[in-house]
Amino acid sequence: MAQPFAARRGWVFSSRRTHDSGRTHGGEAGRMEIVSVDPFYLKMPEITHAADGTQDTFLVRIRTDDGVEGWGESDASPLVSMAAYCCPMSHGNIINIRESLIGESVDSADDVRRLHAKAIRNGLDIQQIHHAYAAADLALWDIVGKAQGVPVYRLLGDGQSHAKLPYASVLFGDTPAETRELGEGLRARGYRAAKFGWGPMGKVDEETDIALVAEARAGIGDAAQLMIDAGIVWGEDADTAYARASAFADYAPTWLEEPLYPNAMDAYASLTARKPPVPIAAGEGAGQYRQAEDIIVNGGVQFAQIDVGRIGGITPAYRVRQLCEERGVQYVNHTFKSHLSVAASLHVFATNAEFGLCEYPAAGSPLSEGLASHVERGADGMVCAPGAPGLGVTVDIDAVREFHAPVRMEVDGTALGFDAP
Repeated sequence: MAQPFAARRGWVFSSRRTHDSGRTHGGEAGRMEIVSVDPFYLKMPEITHAADGTQDTFLVRIRTDDGVEGWGESDASPLVSMAAYCCPMSHGNIINIRESLIGESVDSADDVRRLHAKAIRNGLDIQQIHHAYAAADLALWDIVGKAQGVPVYRLLGDGQSHAKLPYASVLFGDTPAETRELGEGLRARGYRAAKFGWGPMGKVDEETDIALVAEARAGIGDAAQLMIDAGIVWGEDADTAYARASAFADYAPTWLEEPLYPNAMDAYASLTARKPPVPIAAGEGAGQYRQAEDIIVNGGVQFAQIDVGRIGGITPAYRVRQLCEERGVQYVNHTFKSHLSVAASLHVFATNAEFGLCEYPAAGSPLSEGLASHVERGADGMVCAPGAPGLGVTVDIDAVREFHAPVRMEVDGTALGFDAP
């Protein structure tokens, strides 16, 4: 019988690989082998234009032959990411992520780092590769931690975990009055820090911008830390960003976040060189280590906000943490997804007592709130990296199934096989 078209071309769409591509074989005594890599697209019934990253998400589940299972989440376009996991090989620099991982051994932190380098190299010309791979990187750290019986932060170093002050991360209300109500609600829930972002900021006039910040401060109270996220609204206009930072200083925000485009490095350098009265934060848009390095070294920001679901996972995020330590910059996570991502983010900087703030989604969707067990605030209002093995949170498979949006991709009539959750 003739082979299917895909098989004749050497394309492999199942969860098992048939060719090597630089694989280090598992299956040896005491070695765990990756046997499946399953990407999932999850979404709310309706997606709006709101700058709300909790409306959908991209999950990856990785399983080993020993039955250990790891989960990860990317803050990336889910359908583009799906393609990065299963697209047929175009040439030696476009080998999908699943092909790079199936059959590999994963037993140690060094294995996780090795596989990160391999997958990024194999997908050199897949432009989404870092974003997409982030979920796999998280899942692999989860697996190794579970197999060794230790939390991920222990795999990264020998330090003690330190509590962080969670700042509630919400969008501005549509009006200053609504923003005040949001702040009052957060204060009533016990938050001692809050960040307000996007919404009308920068889209009406200076008076409205100042009123939004004033009402955010009034709502959350004078004793709380207040952060302002401008949502890249002033593009490359460093002058306006400086003017707003000066105007906002009366309300004592901890920082002004992303007033400019992520790649507007000259504008950031110009802005920070003028030493605005409110510190500047940025970095969430970094899609790989070098971009984070650029905003820290050349952009001059005082707070580097790194998203493990964008930069490529825990592996490169930890390198950014080390760079921040070297340069005296504050490392802060950016997280606007589920508590799977919150937990992963905390492990990166858990052992540094000087990095004391943690972004904590406080107004998520039913999807993001229900996807995994929560990193709960303690009686003192603080949060810690989970101490259970791996990432330390449990994915709710029923929630995964509830929000799962099945995806079918075909090449010349041959389906690229996705397993169900």
